[in-house]
Amino acid sequence: MKKAGKGRGVTAKSAIPASRADIPEAKSAGGRFRADFLKNLAATLVSAVLFALAHPNPVFDNGVAVLAWIMYIPALLVIRRSTPPACMFWGAVYGFTAFSLFNYWLSSYQLIAGIVVSLVYLFYFALLFPALRLALALFPRYGFALQWLVFVGFEYLRTLGFLGYSYGITGYTQWRTLPLIQAASVTGVWGVSALLIFPQTFAASHFRGFLRRLTDRRAKKLPKFRFNGLTAALFLYIIVLAAALAFGFAAPRDFSDYKTANIALIQHNTDPWKDEKSDYQNNFRILKRLSEEALNRDPKPDLVVWSETAFVPMIYWHSHYRTDSDYTAQVKELLTFLAQQETPFVIGNDDGRREMTEDGYVDRVDYNAAILFERDEIVDVYRKIHLVPFTEHFPYKKQLPLIYKMLEAVDTHFWQAGSRRLVFDADGLRFSTPICFEDTFGYLSREFAFNGAELIVNLSNDAWSSSLSAQMQHLSMAVFRSVENRRSSARSTSSGQTCAIAPNGKIIAMAAPFTEAALTVSVPILSEQTFYTKHGDFLPVIVLCVALIMTAFGIARRVFIRRG
Repeated sequence: MKKAGKGRGVTAKSAIPASRADIPEAKSAGGRFRADFLKNLAATLVSAVLFALAHPNPVFDNGVAVLAWIMYIPALLVIRRSTPPACMFWGAVYGFTAFSLFNYWLSSYQLIAGIVVSLVYLFYFALLFPALRLALALFPRYGFALQWLVFVGFEYLRTLGFLGYSYGITGYTQWRTLPLIQAASVTGVWGVSALLIFPQTFAASHFRGFLRRLTDRRAKKLPKFRFNGLTAALFLYIIVLAAALAFGFAAPRDFSDYKTANIALIQHNTDPWKDEKSDYQNNFRILKRLSEEALNRDPKPDLVVWSETAFVPMIYWHSHYRTDSDYTAQVKELLTFLAQQETPFVIGNDDGRREMTEDGYVDRVDYNAAILFERDEIVDVYRKIHLVPFTEHFPYKKQLPLIYKMLEAVDTHFWQAGSRRLVFDADGLRFSTPICFEDTFGYLSREFAFNGAELIVNLSNDAWSSSLSAQMQHLSMAVFRSVENRRSSARSTSSGQTCAIAPNGKIIAMAAPFTEAALTVSVPILSEQTFYTKHGDFLPVIVLCVALIMTAFGIARRVFIRRG
């Protein structure tokens, strides 16, 4: 009896493949999938690394500004050749990797802080990448323009609300490219971001095809130049970029004709909140010694500035309520020292007051504050308005009680938010004091300048990060606050970067980081208002409106086409 299949040259093994891997087409498809996956992974990671290197980082203290002109191209190429679900995945990979590398120093404060920020941006970019892919689907030829608008609008949106965070905005990479960033006096940092992002969306969409035609050996001559929508867009961009640079080179650089103010900036090189109670006295003695050094120099300062919460014991509270004898003694020693000084002092301090709480009880309420003293009298108090999410405030105690208790368990110090856009007046010197995180947002310094501040005095404490990169990233944003409003900035920090910034963004002087220093700087005082000071963040609002209109039009057009 013959076995089935005998005489046909077919065996049971050969008739039914063991798996799809035995089919040549399946092997080929699987190999292509792995190759495409690895190619997309490599491009996404390269883009994330370029992003981190473009900003101040451990390898390059100032960042590599030129990388910002190309850092998104690899990721945009991945978006171009991926499906929407795949774009969501690659966006998550990019967001998590880029911000883990860029903000590595957050983990110095708390490991959970670094993880939370990376997860937030994993989510944000998982939404952004499919939106950028949709732009190409709606406008196959001109989708790069909608991508550009969406990207710039996304950068603005992520600075708003409770989770608002300005670190990593594209334009900040150019903080040392003075001619280019002068445009911020008109558009804010968003105009600089727009100039950097447009050529990248354009290149990712069209340069591959152009290079392919250019290197085609079968072509007997170079591709012909054709004036169409694409070339018109490119020429318009070149004109705008040239105009921005021309404006930058023509912008004021000599401020010698303006009146000046001498500001003493005290850098005590400690993180007060990491000290024990017994160390607060030693910290005060360092601040006092450095201040006396500055006051004894020529020229004598018009103002002495101590950094954010440089003096830890609550000055108002312990001079009125005396709930702790050690703190009361330290506050008395401070006030005795100030009473002997003719020069006004600005001191970062926890401003504790008895006030009505949300629960209807009179209790102590704490504000992260900058206090102006003339001798030992409090002239006025600025209370920080824009607090750091999770670490300085959490407004969802009732809605998310478990998270609130977790934050309390790790000794999170919550503050009450202030509301006054205060402009101090010290012997005719009008200035405002954004505290630490606040000068990373353009809107607040702009409101101060609009209200009459002629000088921006920033009080910061970045010592907790133990990172030069964190301090340089913070400085890169502070530079834009000067340019946007044509105001000098004076930064007093606990460990760096203590410095003065000219109204055009140039660093006038800077103390060495992680050292004790008493830096006296002479800064020009300007009062005229820029276009940005008068009109604020108009550009990203317009960009978002145009992006929404284009998206709605593209979707409507596709619907009509499908219906014939």
